[in-house]
Amino acid sequence: MNSHSSRRNFLRAATLTGAGLAFSSRLIGASNKSVLVFTKSSGFEHAVVKRVDGKPSIMDDTVTELGNKHGFKVGVTKDGRIFESKELHSYAAVIFFTTGDLVTLGTDGKPPMSPKGKQALLDAVEHGMGFVGVHAASDTFHTPPDPPDLSNRYIAHGDQQDSYLRMLGGEFIVHGREPRLQDANLIVNDPKFPGLEGVTSPVSFNEEWYSLKDFMPDLHVVLTLDTQGMKGECYQRAPYPVTWTRMHGRGRVFYTAMGDRPENWRNEFFLNLLAGGIRWSVEDARAQSSVNLKEAAPGYADIPPKFPEKNN
Repeated sequence: MNSHSSRRNFLRAATLTGAGLAFSSRLIGASNKSVLVFTKSSGFEHAVVKRVDGKPSIMDDTVTELGNKHGFKVGVTKDGRIFESKELHSYAAVIFFTTGDLVTLGTDGKPPMSPKGKQALLDAVEHGMGFVGVHAASDTFHTPPDPPDLSNRYIAHGDQQDSYLRMLGGEFIVHGREPRLQDANLIVNDPKFPGLEGVTSPVSFNEEWYSLKDFMPDLHVVLTLDTQGMKGECYQRAPYPVTWTRMHGRGRVFYTAMGDRPENWRNEFFLNLLAGGIRWSVEDARAQSSVNLKEAAPGYADIPPKFPEKNN
């Protein structure tokens, strides 16, 4: 048996409740309304994507439930080798909740993507595959170098930004420390986005709020974070986008910075928004796509001050 056959058989044999190395075998030959949840953590592994005793993670189960409700099938994996497989193209969209440099083995020890696999993903999105990024998807493939003091994250890299982050539409800088979680108001910039029907702006929400930068200029902003009154240096800036869509070639890209807290994976507002983003990404829902970054967040290019150095 050659190496290609071994890889193919390995991927087909893996199951949702098994070791979590590849997608569910029930999705071979999946329809165009199938999505792949990818949760490899080369950096910090969040509680919502962690599998305990081989059981599906909170995100695995929740997105599967959303699929049952809204009519799309779901496969899950932490195995970066999927991006060099033919099976990748069975999916209409890929959903990322990831961290770090995914071409390295990293924290969770699951097989990494290869540089070729990373490019295959970007090419697939450009050619029409949908992409959904949740929370730490923007804490992935930081523009190098990414030193321990995070200094490079406070620089706007523009066209020199990592190709994955340009596809996504923005990059994570840092989140609050004291407190890590806090209530904040979300300004609804697109009340007609699928899942937000009937929602009144602003929306108060408790989350680990990401401070973001290097927004692509073609964003359609869905939600903006109102930073007024928030605690922490990273929020000393004008309101900025935390949920958006953009087109990457023919691919529909949706990102939301929410999703850190396990409790929020049972929150109706968050789940309706996420389901709307997934449905839009697989062309099962309509939404505006007009560019509104400058109107929704005039101060989007602000870079917040760094956290002060801790005393030894």
